[in-house]
Amino acid sequence: MIGFAPWSIPVDPVPPLPVTLERLRALVLERGAAHPDPLDPEALAAGTALPEATVRTLLDGGEPPADTVNERVRTRIKALADARLQRTGTRMSDLAGDISRQLGVSAFWARQVCSGEKVPSVELLHGLVGFFGVEGGEAFFTAPAPDALNRALLPVLAALRPARSPADPSADPLADPLAGVLAGALSRYGDVRGVALRQAHDLPPERWHVLNATLKALLELDDAEAQR
Repeated sequence: MIGFAPWSIPVDPVPPLPVTLERLRALVLERGAAHPDPLDPEALAAGTALPEATVRTLLDGGEPPADTVNERVRTRIKALADARLQRTGTRMSDLAGDISRQLGVSAFWARQVCSGEKVPSVELLHGLVGFFGVEGGEAFFTAPAPDALNRALLPVLAALRPARSPADPSADPLADPLAGVLAGALSRYGDVRGVALRQAHDLPPERWHVLNATLKALLELDDAEAQR
């Protein structure tokens, strides 16, 4: 079996918010005005539990107001709680009772947390991730506003990217070096690795050159072993 040190693979960081916004706006221009705007501040505020004013500031390239981790947690839980109450037409006491029963805390404490008065424990915060059904784990509540918005936009960016079709010249392995590497790996390394590589087509572009370098190294090592 070929050994490969994972720490030797350079891994790019997630693109920062300005880069994500630039790419999204370019795709929006390509798609035209007939499609929904993925950069709607109201919708993004609802999806991230950020204040709409903060979202607008970030979309305009500005800096959000300074805050602490505790402030982020309190305000985002309150935003989710308020949105849930408005959506369901229930009262805070009902919401606190649901949290109390599901997460094993007192209704009084749950009410204080949902109203933004108190910061939950780590255990309760973990439970609230599942209760409210948010993505990203506890980081949904703790991440700085630019990171929180960026995390919400990256899946949108991936969904808006045009999918390759067989008729697309860029799908030709000879025209696309990475596609050629993938094709070679698919033929050499069997079903399990093939499934993983096919799933890798969903990777953002920033990760593709890492995959490219990894596969090339594997193939070169395999060729070297075969020639010995």
